[in-house]
Amino acid sequence: MEPYTPRTQTGARKKNITLSQREYSKITGTIASVRRHRLQQDDIDGELNGRVHGSSSRHSHTGQHHEPSFIAETSFVKAPLNSRVSLGGNAIGNSKGKAKQESLDHIPIDIQETLILEDLLYVLMGIEGEYIRFHPDYSPDEDDPIQGVKFVVEPSLDPSVRNLVERLLPLGTYYTGISAFIEHRSHLDYGLVNHALCAAIRDMLKDYQTLLSQLEHSFNTSPQFSLQKLWFYVHPTVHTLSIIYQLTLELGTADDPSADLSSSSNSPSTSDAEEEARNEALGIGTAKLKSVLSENGLGTSSAGIPVKGGEVLSIIYERMQSMSGDPTANMVYATLLREAGTPYVNMLKEWVMTGRLADPYEELMVKESKFINRGILEMDYTDEYWERRYTLRDGSTISGSKGHKAGIPLPRSAGGHLPGGACIPPLLEGWKHKILLAGKYLNVIRECGIEIHRVQNDPDDETFSMNDERFYTFLEDAYTHANQTLLQLLLKDQDLIPRLRSLKRYFFLSQSFFLTHLLDLASNELRKSTRSASLVKLQSLLELTLNTEEREDTMFREDVKVVMAGSGLYDWLMKIISTGGLGSERVGESEVGNEEAKKEQKDDKKPLLASDTLALDYHVKFPLSLVISRKTILRYQLIFRFLLHLKNVEQSLGLMWIEQKTTPSSPSPFPSSLPSSSSSSEPEFEKWRLRVFLLRARMLAFIQQILSFATFEVLEPNWRALEVKLDKVTTVDQLLRDHLDFLDTCLKECMLTSAKLLKAYNKLIVTCATFALYAAPYTKSANQAISGTETAEGQRRRWEYQLKFEKNFDHWFKVFLDCVQFYASSENGSLLPLVVRLSSISRRSTST
Repeated sequence: MEPYTPRTQTGARKKNITLSQREYSKITGTIASVRRHRLQQDDIDGELNGRVHGSSSRHSHTGQHHEPSFIAETSFVKAPLNSRVSLGGNAIGNSKGKAKQESLDHIPIDIQETLILEDLLYVLMGIEGEYIRFHPDYSPDEDDPIQGVKFVVEPSLDPSVRNLVERLLPLGTYYTGISAFIEHRSHLDYGLVNHALCAAIRDMLKDYQTLLSQLEHSFNTSPQFSLQKLWFYVHPTVHTLSIIYQLTLELGTADDPSADLSSSSNSPSTSDAEEEARNEALGIGTAKLKSVLSENGLGTSSAGIPVKGGEVLSIIYERMQSMSGDPTANMVYATLLREAGTPYVNMLKEWVMTGRLADPYEELMVKESKFINRGILEMDYTDEYWERRYTLRDGSTISGSKGHKAGIPLPRSAGGHLPGGACIPPLLEGWKHKILLAGKYLNVIRECGIEIHRVQNDPDDETFSMNDERFYTFLEDAYTHANQTLLQLLLKDQDLIPRLRSLKRYFFLSQSFFLTHLLDLASNELRKSTRSASLVKLQSLLELTLNTEEREDTMFREDVKVVMAGSGLYDWLMKIISTGGLGSERVGESEVGNEEAKKEQKDDKKPLLASDTLALDYHVKFPLSLVISRKTILRYQLIFRFLLHLKNVEQSLGLMWIEQKTTPSSPSPFPSSLPSSSSSSEPEFEKWRLRVFLLRARMLAFIQQILSFATFEVLEPNWRALEVKLDKVTTVDQLLRDHLDFLDTCLKECMLTSAKLLKAYNKLIVTCATFALYAAPYTKSANQAISGTETAEGQRRRWEYQLKFEKNFDHWFKVFLDCVQFYASSENGSLLPLVVRLSSISRRSTST
């Protein structure tokens, strides 16, 4: 173990090192008097060795002359350690022989104390002495240097002196262990917090080294300097160094034994590392597998992650709290916490003031996924940018989810801390979400190219610490400023509220005359299959309908686009519910969705009509894409397609009524207006026609009640509630959460998140749509019956189709009404108005 070598000082202080001739003579005289007895003993030992090995020595000297490779400096002042250097192999042999022969039994106690004092001054610096040696079991190659070096005293030392010396020996162990910790933790891989901690400990060791230099000066100049005085001066330092030593010992042993920072040869290639980081940020690939294994206790441990960043600060704080009754320990740990936390606090200040994350060693609680950028918002349906661009390393979220996620290491087996930056200091545990959001808000503003202006004084020149109340006041002010700045940008500069109103107009059909006009103009195109329909033509027709009126609420119409979905609405919803997405209500209902998914393979052979896959899209730029993201646009599209399908079926049933109304069969569609002299076939025909009219009226009433319920009982009240919340919103995350909750509530109350309700409703709406498609065959059958050309087989088939439609509609209407009543009484009270509306249709059918 090499001793600590202080830095050479330059400048004017060099002049103070020079000694006068008088001081030099005094010091050398004192040293000579102390060594006089030792030189006499060395002469006696040399004479005895000469008699025993005389012949061999003479032969060696006559054969050749061995010149030592190290020429000792004779001045003790210029080279005080030269007396410890062995000269050649004979010197080593002599020292071993002398160690066996020398004994302190016959030496007076005052001389023993003088010899031990000289040894102690070296031992306290971690250097082995003549009578105080390293422990026999000590091995520099095998022992952990952070544990320190153990020393043992010459057994022949007087017991009274020995007792006091053994009290001083731990100082050498503490010093060597702390010095080894400083040397080891100064490596770049341990981060800025460890570097600051080592610098603070090194400053404390400078005071200790200054004390030793003063004690050595007293030893060389004062005849009254004794072992008791040495203990008197060093006694307070023993406790201080023991406090630092225990801390370094805990920090040094908290690392996983398998962690090896120097094994860079085994590290993956650059491309593999980038791919692993990307998968970890997105939660896919091997990172997702590690997450699943971690949840079951089979994941990888925290091996390879050194103790750094927040983990170091947490350990210091916990030790300070556990030893709060010790004033010295409290002062030492408070100083180390303040100094070690300085780079951590500076990184936090940079993050909450500018939105830039300067964390080269991954020590901060905030983690950046560089592979997720704002461009992903244009195509991402899971909103990865806002959720995963910047996250907390411990995996916690504002919603409080506790599930283990990909990229989050397991806690350490010793101490239970999360490793490295994933461990958040206890003082910042309650502020972590505000710290994350403050930087995220400013990062959004900065990516918009807007210069960040601060309303408060720039605190760059102020020095904060984690146990300073001003630091937390600064964090609160920074969070408030970032929050208000981004809210101002979204609500005022980017016109968020008018944007949401335009979405309501176009997707929720609050004023659906433009859609009615579009359906009339594009009726021929919408009858084609999805692949045959022209998107360019449909887009031009949409622009034509939107440009017919110049009103305030028609703003941003250029951002509305026509798209074609890849599957039918209800098949898509069944897929989403079966995977548990969009807030599906019951886990067991996924089985129903799986059955529907199995049937889908057969349905894929039937081409979908353009009217069934028509949808609208809405394009916004950053930062509005944070609020109106693909995740929210998807919900708007689901509701729009739900309403559009109702509108299509309603229009088809209306056209069917017009066609049947204008059929030249009789003066009146009702049999009561017919004369009693009608032919025998007319009562049967009028009865059939009445049944057709009644079924069409019930279907139309059902469609209109569902459409009225969705618009007036669900969408409009929830929109008013959202407007009230937006007027009182205080944070951007609250704004995002309120907007998403509004859409999820609308989906739930429109019965689009329950598999059982969706299945019954789908059967009903398909029955109505299919019945409307039979308008032309019904007209043909009616004309044949009136003209008298209808055969008995045609009459039978006419009644067979009618009875099948009636039976199918009555069955699924009853199932749907029962499901709505059940959910209205158990889970979704907002369905109660729909129960009343549907009950009126049911009573009307039973009365007829």
